[in-house]
Parts: sequence; C-alpha cells; structure tokens
Amino acid sequence: MKNWFLRGLAAGIRTERLPDGNVSTALSPGLPKTTEHASEEQAKALAAVCPTDAIRAVGSIGEVDEDRCVLCMRCKGRDGQRWRRDVTWAHAANANSQDPLESSFRKSLHVRIIDAGDCGSCLNEVAQLNGPSYNLHRVGVFITPTPRQADVLLVVGPATRQMRDALVAAYEAMPEPKRVVAVGACAASGGVFGPSLMSAAGVGEIIPVDLVVPGCPPPPHAIIDALRLVCGQTKRAVHK
Repeated sequence: MKNWFLRGLAAGIRTERLPDGNVSTALSPGLPKTTEHASEEQAKALAAVCPTDAIRAVGSIGEVDEDRCVLCMRCKGRDGQRWRRDVTWAHAANANSQDPLESSFRKSLHVRIIDAGDCGSCLNEVAQLNGPSYNLHRVGVFITPTPRQADVLLVVGPATRQMRDALVAAYEAMPEPKRVVAVGACAASGGVFGPSLMSAAGVGEIIPVDLVVPGCPPPPHAIIDALRLVCGQTKRAVHK
C-alpha cells in the first residue's frame, strides 16, 4: 500500500490517452466473442457455466450475446471462449435505432445521466468520465443536469419499476433530435435482475434505445467510444 501511495504522488494526475484504433489502454478483461470449439460437447459445457445464458451452443460453436454477458469470466481459459480486448463495444440496439446525430453536435454534445436501478458498478464507471483521468470535455461532450438541455440520455440499470415513469418523463422532456445510450448489461438486457416483477429486461422495454454498450461494467473508454459514435466523431458499422 505504501509503495502504491508514493507512486501515485510521484505520477500526479494524468489524463488517459484515447485508445489508438481498437487497442484498449484501459484495465478491462474485455468481452467474450463467438468461438468455434473442438467439439459440440465443449461448446455445450461452456454454455452451461454461463449464469446469464449469454453463450448458446450451436453445434461446436459457442455463440455469444454480448448484451447478456456480466464478465464473470467463467467461460475464459485455455479451452474456453476467445475474448476481445478492444473498447469498440458499442452497437446499435436494434433495426429501428437512429443514425448518429448531425455534424453540429460533434464538438458540443450534452448528456443527461439516468440511474434506472443500477447496482453502482456501471454508474461508477460513468462517474469517472467527467474527472481529470478521462476528461470527457476534450472530445466536446458535457454532462447536463436536466433532460431539457440534453442531446443524449445515458442510462444505467435495468429500469426498475420505480424508475419507469421517471425514465419516460426524462425522455419526453428532451428536445429533438435526441438519442438514448444504454450502458451495461442490465441496461441492455436486464442482466441478472430482469426481467422480473420489479425490473424490466433492459431500458429498451421502456423507451427507444439507439446505442448499447455491453459489459458489467464497461470500461470508461468503451463509454467514451459510444458517445463519440453517437455524435459522429468516429464512424464505423454499429449493427448488432
């Protein structure tokens, strides 16, 4: 602990550089990806250990639903799923997802953060974005306290029953054009909490979602990448 503290004093506060291409500079386990295994039995065994049914065995192929993955790493290992280490995790929520905002938003994007029943993990990652380590302002993205001034609604959590009306009210209060980014496995699919009596199967059941950032939690760089995508700073195919 002492050495860690002294190293921190010596280094000072440093702003993380943005990832170069698809290579992550963040400390993150990455995401599992669809993998062809040696046998059908091996694929079934990996699917069986997944607590959220994020892996489906199709013959000898272990197909991964990234939106359900909670990064438990039970499928990782020498004979397990292959994992990706980039931070370009964001993808379109569905076929009805809207395109990125027009060019006037590229250097001035205002984001309202909504906690829709998050356990605290994803919200903690989002909270780091506005600090000196990640410095969200350098890419022209700003946090706003009101949905009436927001271009993007960034939602964490599975949309609990108590938050549904508030979530709809915030979305309706936003001016057009507006976009919604669901951050984390819970916001994407309900995660380990939904669907249930008290929780939806993700934010998309309550309001239209345009972009999803999977992970439990996703690293800050993956969230920044999503925000840069939604305002058109970066361009790539984002189909699921």
